[in-house]
Amino acid sequence: MISIIVPAHNEARLIGACLTALFASDRCPVPVEVIVVANGCTDATREIAQGFSGQASQKGWSYQVLDRPALGKPGALNAGDAAARYPARAYLDADVTVSPGLLAALWHALDRAEPAYASGQVRITAVSAASRRYGRLWQRVPFMTYGVPGCGLFAVNAAGRARWRAFPPVISDDTFVRLSFRPDERHLVPFPYDWPIAEGLRALIAVRRRQDAGVAEIAARFPDLLANDDKLPLRRRRALGLALSDPLGFVTYAGVAAAVRLLPAPKQWSRGR
Repeated sequence: MISIIVPAHNEARLIGACLTALFASDRCPVPVEVIVVANGCTDATREIAQGFSGQASQKGWSYQVLDRPALGKPGALNAGDAAARYPARAYLDADVTVSPGLLAALWHALDRAEPAYASGQVRITAVSAASRRYGRLWQRVPFMTYGVPGCGLFAVNAAGRARWRAFPPVISDDTFVRLSFRPDERHLVPFPYDWPIAEGLRALIAVRRRQDAGVAEIAARFPDLLANDDKLPLRRRRALGLALSDPLGFVTYAGVAAAVRLLPAPKQWSRGR
């Protein structure tokens, strides 16, 4: 039995594709419930999500849409957890689209007594030329190639969810959860999902700055979790290989990283949407 929690803040443009793909999933061998948390939405996110109740019924899945004031993402995750009935949990960003076999594969990876974390093979998508170049290179760095990043989608079984109580108010919830598991407890299943990144250089810089700040926050507030970090650095030889094979991608990726260090930080965070 698994509960899928979808936090959504003003995702009217993307949540339809997210839920369409989710309800097109192959048959899962256990009961499934989906909880969309409309988190302080001022657009049509809630109404669009409510329109999927018929698809949920046809699928035989439980489904509800929670309308909540602006709670921040950790608050929305906690609201979804509070409403969830099943012990295993999947946390799905409202801009992610899953492949049909992914949900069942996640369940099979989680179906064990010991704590487990699972995710699929992330496919970075983008529209603008700069974001396509950035994503093309990012897809090839060691962390994305050899790890289980869980960008926009991660799932845990009951024993794994017991590792923490409520989601803490942190920038990077996915980093917090991933580092709550040892590398041998993380499982990559061979099914993909599409994860869109920010569009344009300015948005890429803002989001990269937020990502870096989120990782630093975890290190400062939860230093014990760093023992579980198996993130491989981008060493010089690998960087040279990437630069030679994809010079435009490398220049874009390196330029965004340099801008994060050199340009002044904005007063407010941005998701780049």
